[in-house]
Amino acid sequence: MTLTELKYIVAVARERHFGRAADACFVSQPTLSVAIRKLEDELGVVLFERGGSEIGITDVGLRVIAQAQKVLEEAAMVKEIARQGEDPLAGPLRVGIIYTIAPYLLPRLVPTQVEQTPQMPLVLQENYTTRLLELLRQGELDCAIAALPVPDTGLTIEPLYDEPFVVAVPARHPWASRERINSDELKNETMLLLGSGHCFRDQVLEVCPEFARYSASSEGIQRSFEGSSLETIRHMVAAGLGVTVMPASSLNIAGAADDPEGLLLRYIPFEEPVPDRRVVLIWRKSFPRPAAMHALATSIRDCGLPGVHYLAAEDLA
Repeated sequence: MTLTELKYIVAVARERHFGRAADACFVSQPTLSVAIRKLEDELGVVLFERGGSEIGITDVGLRVIAQAQKVLEEAAMVKEIARQGEDPLAGPLRVGIIYTIAPYLLPRLVPTQVEQTPQMPLVLQENYTTRLLELLRQGELDCAIAALPVPDTGLTIEPLYDEPFVVAVPARHPWASRERINSDELKNETMLLLGSGHCFRDQVLEVCPEFARYSASSEGIQRSFEGSSLETIRHMVAAGLGVTVMPASSLNIAGAADDPEGLLLRYIPFEEPVPDRRVVLIWRKSFPRPAAMHALATSIRDCGLPGVHYLAAEDLA
């Protein structure tokens, strides 16, 4: 039994597909399949139910994979301890960050972090929350920056800031001169949404649940559009194709700066209670460099991200 074989079975359990798991592990599918079959022969049990369009996991397979996950985490911790020695801030920090936070936070965070802890370069990866949590459990990431809610995974979660949402409308929209918008009014508009998998999409649907049913039907094509990024959606709003909801931090980066005079877009706050999201830093409780986590959290709070409410210790008491 090897750590590589354990990594393979965890990947198959996550992807529910041998081909996608092989791609995620950067090996050929035959290599992965042979290794898993070898492990099953060694253990004398069947881990996966093969034959359908989606791979199933046997009861004993669920238990073996859960234990394999723990073994991979512990192995990653051994490497981390050996690599870092006595200085918890020395060496790279592997940070995952969700797509709807990265383009707004990173341009401010990275220079601040380089100035404060230059001996700890950040190795950055964008992805969906669920994927980042998987990589975190496997020890392939040291921490992740995401928005609540996060599944109860036994991880350490440190709140960083609360970020209000705003409504983005075309400059010629009837709401363009409004000072505030009630969330109930959105249900009568053509809403441009992020695609499935983005947690920000789910948060927007909480603001206006009316649109949850459209994306699953042909009627939804007339009432909503699912984009791959907030910046794509921002440009579509500017073209007059609908309205959307944006996080406040996105108003101060390139997409908004391209329209400094407000010729194409208007950003309008919500009426109270203003919908928002809480952004957090997540890491394994077993991670041997808690000082690195605290240093990163400090850099995030010091980078001056506009439009957000930073959370100090007294705010969380």
